[in-house]
Amino acid sequence: MDYIRIQSIDNPLFAKLHELMKNIFPPEEVLAFDKWRAPLEDPSLHVYVAVHEGEVVGTTEYRYYPKLRVAMTDFTIVGRPGLGIGRFLMRSRAKDLEKLAEQSGTVSLGMFAEIYDPVQASHTFGGIYPMSPYVRREVLSHIGYMRLDFPYVHPSWEEDGSAVGGLNLSFLPADEERTELDASLVTAFLTDYYSALPNKPDEWYAMIEQLKNEKTLRLLPL
Repeated sequence: MDYIRIQSIDNPLFAKLHELMKNIFPPEEVLAFDKWRAPLEDPSLHVYVAVHEGEVVGTTEYRYYPKLRVAMTDFTIVGRPGLGIGRFLMRSRAKDLEKLAEQSGTVSLGMFAEIYDPVQASHTFGGIYPMSPYVRREVLSHIGYMRLDFPYVHPSWEEDGSAVGGLNLSFLPADEERTELDASLVTAFLTDYYSALPNKPDEWYAMIEQLKNEKTLRLLPL
């Protein structure tokens, strides 16, 4: 299996990646094909595909924020069971993020992820059982992700200004003994991360204002 970076929508593998995303995720989580051109040309965005026998069978997208000393994994897709794709993507991403932190002269505090709450998520995720929110949540819990203790919404990637719920903002701490995060770090991260979406819902702004009133946020089990 090969771990290949995608940096242009003109790369033939990107069409396969985007089709995989549309087959797996609900529409509000998928940016339109043409709108990927500028993000993919951003050197700070890392989009990789797992290629098996010429086919895109998995993908992951992430960034490292040196000033905040945190990473964010935007998504991880396992497109086919029984190939060890999830572990392959996780290990390959971890090695790359370790290199990015080293190059920036920083030590990472950990990595954010938006994780579906299976009680609230009704989408079937393409009918591929490794992508079931119940399975994914349990796997991510085993890896070490913990949910941040506040009600979470994010702006729709359909750019219609609506709020998307049914997820927890979660964090994989580099220090396994960590039990909380500074609320200011979470606020700064979310403000930076969603700066790409100019049309954000009132619910999102209200959430950010509430976070500004907090000092710390507990990290709780998934």
